Amino acid sequence: MKNEMKKGENNLIKWARDLHSISKNGLLYTKNSYDHERYNKISNIASEMYANISNYEPSMVKELFNTEIGYNTPKVESRGVVFKGNSMLFVRENDDGLWSIPGGMVDQNETPRQAVEREVKEETGYHVKAEKLLALMDRDSHSHYPPHPFSVFKLFIRCKIIGGKARKSFETDEIKFFKEDEIPELSISRITEHQIKKMFEHLNNLTLPTDLD
Repeated sequence: MKNEMKKGENNLIKWARDLHSISKNGLLYTKNSYDHERYNKISNIASEMYANISNYEPSMVKELFNTEIGYNTPKVESRGVVFKGNSMLFVRENDDGLWSIPGGMVDQNETPRQAVEREVKEETGYHVKAEKLLALMDRDSHSHYPPHPFSVFKLFIRCKIIGGKARKSFETDEIKFFKEDEIPELSISRITEHQIKKMFEHLNNLTLPTDLD
């Protein structure tokens, strides 16, 4: 199974995203009907480029790109870093059977704190309180696969359990704490071993500043 991108493929993904961003920003500001047509054509080219290098169907990419309105900016994802002693909370994802830490995209009208507390509760059953931003990472700067249609900023937020109990969800089929030397097989579209190691560094040294890409 392919699990990493070659340099040329990574460039194509970035060029497709750049074209998509140019088209959306152009459509936002143009008053000229001819330019409107040209920007839509650029968007279609970007969709076909991305579909050609990814696992998505062209029609799916076009539909996804067309949902974007306004000025094109990166998406934001939050991940809850929850420790118990020297172990970290992991969830096993239903869709691929691999492990990650709880989290997902930040919803409209949510603060980062609200988003991560909601995601941890939904995926694990634990009620948590967000305490500190440990890292802000650019998804493209790490070894995630497959590529995402949009640029994504990943927030890793340390959380403290304040209630609830472990339970499965429609997204996760197992919840478990692992020590650093017990890291399970990871869902690398969501989390990488390097990122997990970084979180354990923060556990072992609480004075570390926020990691920033």
